[in-house]
Amino acid sequence: MLISMLPKALPFQERFALAREAGFAAVEMQTVDDPAEAERIAKASQAAKFPIHSVMNSEHWRSPLSSADPAVVDKSVKGMLTSIANAKLWGADTVLLVPAVVDAKTGYQDAWTRSTKVVRERLLPEAEKQGIIIGMEEVWNKFLLSPLEMNAYVDSFKSRYVQAYFDVGNVVFYAFPQDWIRTLGPRIKKVHLKDFKLDRSKGTFDFVHLGEGDIDWPEVRKALHEIGYDGFVTTEISGGDKAYLTDVVARIDRFLAGQPPVTAAAASAAPRD
Repeated sequence: MLISMLPKALPFQERFALAREAGFAAVEMQTVDDPAEAERIAKASQAAKFPIHSVMNSEHWRSPLSSADPAVVDKSVKGMLTSIANAKLWGADTVLLVPAVVDAKTGYQDAWTRSTKVVRERLLPEAEKQGIIIGMEEVWNKFLLSPLEMNAYVDSFKSRYVQAYFDVGNVVFYAFPQDWIRTLGPRIKKVHLKDFKLDRSKGTFDFVHLGEGDIDWPEVRKALHEIGYDGFVTTEISGGDKAYLTDVVARIDRFLAGQPPVTAAAASAAPRD
């Protein structure tokens, strides 16, 4: 689960305890710049006996590595180095990175060339030194739009410390997540779970709760099994109280068992448009 799914008003130790009581196994944190706060989080994780398995870098959207502005790139690099330090302190093995953003000022080739150069020269040496994997995520950044491109991008670094962080819901608008999984194969280090629903007749789309969208979850589970994936699956959805979180865990458990996250009875009882 993401840390953002837990009540911000609670101290970290109580948040972690709540997550554990609801049935979650670990948490993905976001970058923490304050060293003292990072230390408090480490102690809270240990006290609650609730591990931190990954860190979501927080700077890559505001300050893309693919920017033509050196000051922006410097800020992005600093954020990633902080994330790597956080991961090392907390016992996590992976930092999620959105490696580039294609926009009106940055073309696709520039995004590729600039980001690979910065990762290779300024991030990868520290990641390798600390033993932390950089997990490249596919997201709505107009970059790495197919699993073949993601494969080529990841493989270009020739390092086991650069792998893929696959988000199941992010590709549904234009692809099938099970196809991405089978194509990325062993490059997948971590997985985000969220569902996605598209209504072409109305021209609407949205991210929705697990099992309430268009994803064929049993097929996704089958694909993960085929590639031998046995790592964490992290929910990236809205948060709630203990009852809500317990229901999320039940949906994940059904998914991991190869079943739809929502039971047939619950699906038939759900309101329809």
